[in-house]
Amino acid sequence: MVSHGHVSLDHERVVARRGERSGATAIVAIHSTRLGPALGGVRIWSYHDDAEGLHDAIRLSAGMTLKAAAAGLELGGGKGVICMPEGGFADAEARRDALLDFGDLVESLGGDYVTAEDVGASPEDLVTIAERTSHVTGLPADRGGSGDPSPLTALGVERAIEACLEERFGSPDPAGRRIAIVGLGHVGGALAGLLAERGADLAVSDIADASRERAGELGAAWLDPATATESECDVLAPCALGGVVDHASVHRLHCGAICGSANNQLADDSMAAELERRGILYAPDFLVNSGGLINVAREIHGYGAAEALGMVEAIGDSTRRVLARARSESITPLDAARDLASARLGEPERPAADATLPRLVA
Repeated sequence: MVSHGHVSLDHERVVARRGERSGATAIVAIHSTRLGPALGGVRIWSYHDDAEGLHDAIRLSAGMTLKAAAAGLELGGGKGVICMPEGGFADAEARRDALLDFGDLVESLGGDYVTAEDVGASPEDLVTIAERTSHVTGLPADRGGSGDPSPLTALGVERAIEACLEERFGSPDPAGRRIAIVGLGHVGGALAGLLAERGADLAVSDIADASRERAGELGAAWLDPATATESECDVLAPCALGGVVDHASVHRLHCGAICGSANNQLADDSMAAELERRGILYAPDFLVNSGGLINVAREIHGYGAAEALGMVEAIGDSTRRVLARARSESITPLDAARDLASARLGEPERPAADATLPRLVA
């Protein structure tokens, strides 16, 4: 067993089960149901061991509580994980078995947890999970769902970027602004398309060399994935995995603001204060990237495309309020965004600005 760092385990329920069909470990972490059922996608990933997968579920589910609360949703936070063998599942049948096992685990929780798409999972995977449980959202449109939420996640990030540009440079217009997008997956690719249409000076990066073709289509400069976060830019938009700002990388940043779709962009909360000291504006990821969550959340109570779009558009206004409060009270945007979430959760007010807050990630 290896150590994966410290996380604060204030969860309502954490369940891990080895699948009867697949033998793969499935995990669900329910952080909070105070505002409603815990919603959070299922991550399908190859981990060093099951303990690492458990750590991932625990930290990500806590972030989902903040995201749902800050977005004004009547939902709690949860996360699912399927620990995939190194190198992937042996074949399609093995993958299907693991998905069915996960569906059984979700069903056993009696609706306290609702699953959706996350890293490594697809809408088609959700269809398989739905064979074993009704507590699934984000299904393809031909199965009664709203389809891929990535475009709405990207739209929410674009609105948050506008708020950051306005706060940092005085205008929300991305035209001519150097924006570096790290990760050209579903969300990063959609975001790049939106910003290219508005005349942003784009620089992009992805670990997949095939994404170079997409960069060419967008007229974007290509960045070396190993050093992409160090690029000189007005806005750095991390849109892949988290932890990109840590004690080493924070001193190599050359951006005016950080605003992207990746979860848990800060390796730990102390990075928020360090970014502030360096004069780098940080838009908290759980506020910025909630568009997809808002979209799939609307399915639970009856989907309305116009209502979902309106809530996603409002991410820009929420980001402006958070940034304005941070400025006026001399606190970090992370503190201000947490205050917004805590107010909805009915939690005590944030301690003094120089106090050490509980960590969201290890």
